Amino acid sequence: MSYTVCSDKIRLSVVLFLVASSAGLAGSVFLKTLVFPDESDNSYVEMVPQKPLNLGAFTLCMRVARELPNMEREIILFAYRTQNFDELNVWQELDGRYSFYLSGDGVMFKAPKLGPTETHMCVTWDSSSGAAAIFMDGRKNVTKMYRRGHRIRSGGKVIIGQDPDGYLGSFEAKQSFVGSIRDVNMWDSVLSDSTIQDMNSGKRVPRGNVFDWESVELKVNGGTEVVNSEH
Repeated sequence: MSYTVCSDKIRLSVVLFLVASSAGLAGSVFLKTLVFPDESDNSYVEMVPQKPLNLGAFTLCMRVARELPNMEREIILFAYRTQNFDELNVWQELDGRYSFYLSGDGVMFKAPKLGPTETHMCVTWDSSSGAAAIFMDGRKNVTKMYRRGHRIRSGGKVIIGQDPDGYLGSFEAKQSFVGSIRDVNMWDSVLSDSTIQDMNSGKRVPRGNVFDWESVELKVNGGTEVVNSEH
């Protein structure tokens, strides 16, 4: 009798172990990283948004590591272009400052330069107030006033890795991104400072409703590599 009970317990333990193992495998998340190994005029990734980029506010975040040995130049980090306008471009400028442009002159921020160690970067903007800010590894830079009353227009394409001088074309190798980018998420509102800080530290936050990195459709071109790692 005692042998039967013991056998039943062993079988139950094995079943529970298999169920737990299956649940663990099912719950595994594979995170993708975009790797741009070299300067080029044809390596880029198009991101397909979940909703049109008709925006009066946004938060854009990404994790970035830059690799440009023995060279200082401007670097494109994010580009959204419609047929005739650069609706939203994010740059690291030649002098090391960060900037973003909404269909015209940009707004500049001083912050530590990107390097081979990954940096979590967020950009926020609100049309109703004009408030614009960047966050580097969860730390907020000075808030500036920029393009109050403006609205980002829909109908364009979002490109990572290149600056399109025309509608999805006319790329220049000397402006291309070299390094790795992941966790590109975008919301159609300004997230709170605490939410951005939580995101930087790896905590779960509401998923992006314009771009959600876990489910976004990517169109990979040229020599861009997509590396998947289990999280």
